[in-house]
Amino acid sequence: MLQTHHIKNFQTHTGYTCHLNLTYQLFGQVLGTAPVVLVNHALTGNSAVTGDNGWWSDLIGKGKAIDTDCFTILAIDIPGNGYDGNASNLIRNYKQFNNSDIARTQFAVIQELKIEKLFAVIGGSLGGQIAWELAVQQSKLIEHLIPVATDWKATDWVIAQCHIQDNLLNNSLRPIPDARRHAMTFYRTPASFKQKFERSKKDDTLYNVQSWLNHHGNRLEERFSLSSYKLMNHLLLSADITAGVTTFNEVVRNITAQIHLVSIDTDGLFLADEIYEAHLELQKLKKNSTYHEITSIHGHDAFLIEYEQLEKIVAPIFQKQLCHK
Repeated sequence: MLQTHHIKNFQTHTGYTCHLNLTYQLFGQVLGTAPVVLVNHALTGNSAVTGDNGWWSDLIGKGKAIDTDCFTILAIDIPGNGYDGNASNLIRNYKQFNNSDIARTQFAVIQELKIEKLFAVIGGSLGGQIAWELAVQQSKLIEHLIPVATDWKATDWVIAQCHIQDNLLNNSLRPIPDARRHAMTFYRTPASFKQKFERSKKDDTLYNVQSWLNHHGNRLEERFSLSSYKLMNHLLLSADITAGVTTFNEVVRNITAQIHLVSIDTDGLFLADEIYEAHLELQKLKKNSTYHEITSIHGHDAFLIEYEQLEKIVAPIFQKQLCHK
């Protein structure tokens, strides 16, 4: 069930002040009776992480890697993502926000729910970037930090892709479909497209790859607002946990969580090499860090496709927590 937390006079890093209505959902065990896992959604995701329509139901649920018989699952919508269907809660001044602001709103919900410890925070892509921010801000809150297919920063490549997205969202006659079609080309790989389509045609005038891209663009336009897309794209671009700090090592030094980095070997958005470099830096600090790499032809989207590999990576983390049922 969707619940709401109100924040009055929230001030962003730019000094912009607004009222925010945050929506969230709880799954699994009753709050206060089991360890809590925070699940952060990706760019077009939401707090529906498990159940019949849950976007990560293959990973989270009864008997799954993150077992709802053993854990309380908390999922918080990024403010302005539009999942509650209330247009008045959309954010128009999207460039006033960054991931640090979003992590602060998450902590406000955590405090409201009187949660003193998170067993784990897991998130893919944008959700993983925000997980990094929360870990930096609340260095002793999290036991296991699990950023999947993401990095603690937006690289020049990520910034470039998001810049093109922002231009499409602000200048195209059909901004959401056009931006989504462009995004799908860097979420996947040429090999993934080749395997799926093999230059086949839908009809005499349209290749199947064109039809597939059109479908994804039209489908997102049906369920996602332009304001939401602009904000989420900007958050992806603005990620940097070292903002205002000198080095990565300095900013992560106080994090007490065990850090489990998960990359994808063919990810063209968040490169595996960049994520592995972060792991090496964490090792220099003698941090409890592990590195895992999903093998897939599907690129960035593999964190939503290769569930068996992801399950094998994360299941041992959660199975260490005894569950007596």
